[in-house]
Amino acid sequence: MIAYIKGIVTFKSPTFIVIEASNVGYGANISLYTYSQIENKEKVTLYTYVHYKEDSQNLYGFADLEERKLFKHLISVSGVGPSTGQVVLSSLTPDQVSQAILSEDERIFSSVKGIGPKTAKRIILDLKDKISKISSTKVLTFSGKDNTSREEALSALVALGFNRSQAQKSINDLMKTGDQDWKVEDLIKESLRVLSGN
Repeated sequence: MIAYIKGIVTFKSPTFIVIEASNVGYGANISLYTYSQIENKEKVTLYTYVHYKEDSQNLYGFADLEERKLFKHLISVSGVGPSTGQVVLSSLTPDQVSQAILSEDERIFSSVKGIGPKTAKRIILDLKDKISKISSTKVLTFSGKDNTSREEALSALVALGFNRSQAQKSINDLMKTGDQDWKVEDLIKESLRVLSGN
C-alpha cells in the first residue's frame, strides 16, 4: 500500500497530477479541492488511495487526510465509484460534503453530476453516523485560546439542547470570519442567534 507520495510536481491539471519521487513518476487522479490546495506548489505531499479493478489500477491523491478519509467513505456507498467520488470532491469541499451529510441535504448531492436522488439518500443514510463521529473528534487549527473558547461555547450550546454538529458548524463559521478575538459569551450569544434563525 502507498500511504503518501512526497516529491516534485512535473505535471499538473485540475484532475490529474504527476509527482516525481526517487526518480519515479507517479500519476494520480485528484479533485479540484486538492488542485486548489497545491496549485502554486512545486513540491507536494499527497496522501494516496489505490483502487484496483480486474483490468487496471488507479491512484488517487489527496491534499489532506480528511479528504482521503471522506473519499473512502463515499466510495463505500453502493453506486458511488472512485470517479463519482472524485466528482463530489471537485464539486464540494470536504467540509461542505460533511455538512450536507449531517444536515441530510439531499439537494446538494443531487446537484452533483452522476448522483441521482436515490444515491443521494443512500450517501446520507450510510455515512451520517460515520461522519458524525469524525466531526465530533475533529481538531481545528485555531490558537490555544481560540480552541478553549470554542470548546466552552460548544459545551454550553449542547447543554442548552442544540445538536452538536450544527452548533459546531455555527461556531466554526463565526471563528473563520474576520480577526475578531472571540469571547466565550459572545460566541454563545451569536451562535444562539444563528441557530435560532434570527
